[in-house]
Amino acid sequence: MNAEPQGALFPARHWHMLADGRIQCDVCPRYCKLNDGQRGLCFVRARAGDHLVLTTYGRSSGFCVDPIEKKPLNHFLPGTPVLSFGTAGCNLTCKFCQNWDISKAREIDRLNDAASPAQIAAMAAQLNCRSVAYTYNDPVVFLEYAIDTAISCRQHGLKNVAVTAGYIGAAARREFFAHMDAANVDLKAFTEDFYHQLCGGHLSDVLETLVYLKHETSVWLEITTLLIPGKNDSDDELAALAAWVAKELGPDVPLHFTAFHPDWKLREIGNTPAATLGRARAIARAAGLRYVYTGNVHDEAGGSTFCHGCGATLIGRDWYRLTAWGLNADGACRACGTALPGLFDPRPGDWGRKRLPVRLKR
Repeated sequence: MNAEPQGALFPARHWHMLADGRIQCDVCPRYCKLNDGQRGLCFVRARAGDHLVLTTYGRSSGFCVDPIEKKPLNHFLPGTPVLSFGTAGCNLTCKFCQNWDISKAREIDRLNDAASPAQIAAMAAQLNCRSVAYTYNDPVVFLEYAIDTAISCRQHGLKNVAVTAGYIGAAARREFFAHMDAANVDLKAFTEDFYHQLCGGHLSDVLETLVYLKHETSVWLEITTLLIPGKNDSDDELAALAAWVAKELGPDVPLHFTAFHPDWKLREIGNTPAATLGRARAIARAAGLRYVYTGNVHDEAGGSTFCHGCGATLIGRDWYRLTAWGLNADGACRACGTALPGLFDPRPGDWGRKRLPVRLKR
């Protein structure tokens, strides 16, 4: 636990007082138990007197308009721009974190931009974004800010996207995802040892979130697994992961295998070979998954979407740029009429690979 909360103190939800006088945070399965002045492991949820507060409400590590494919979401409004932002802190301790400068930072170190939920929604609409993404660090730890922003976004006709590790408590899960339209969940590996040793969490809690999203919500779901050489890329583990997704979530949930690069506290391992991603994709498709993608490498076949009915190219992709569109106005294959699961406009977006940093001020 950490002491002395600083900065803006916004009332947090999902906590209760324990018999011994400590406050238990219930937003995630860590259930941090806090004395006055202490912070949870995420560092941004803190006890102030007899209340739990969020210290990062209304403050961000930055805003940027990205292609939706960068989240990654390949079956959700392809080609459209999404306004992305995060705050600081995280409730996992992944030694390979690719955004460690944000997720591992104290909010006073990294939060240089500020905006109210209404300002974020208005700016996203002004920039002709179709959605807003809560990303960079995990939105679970800034749940109150994300939900309030999501409410404002829906008032502007915008969709809401969560990019998350899915490490969230049951009650918080129900509230948070009620305001989301799409989610990409990091399934970091398929062994408890990996989650325990490299992430400081538990696999079962993430699997519960995935099952909940698929079977108890209308949130469009995609999954990403970052493949780390020698850690989570064996044939057996990949086959088990893919078989679980096919059985528990169904064959239509898109699965992204992405390439690792040395970062944070896992710098002794080299980059993921492209061949590993191709092998993982083949294993997952053999397990019955229809939409399996590769990421962080240049692989047009691995990044494109094909009809599971006739094999026609439905959405061609070169990195984040769309190169082909084989869907009719109803989101089905023009060649054979097979529907493609997801959310699609009659025409694809044309945002391409652009990245547009945005500065928001109060």
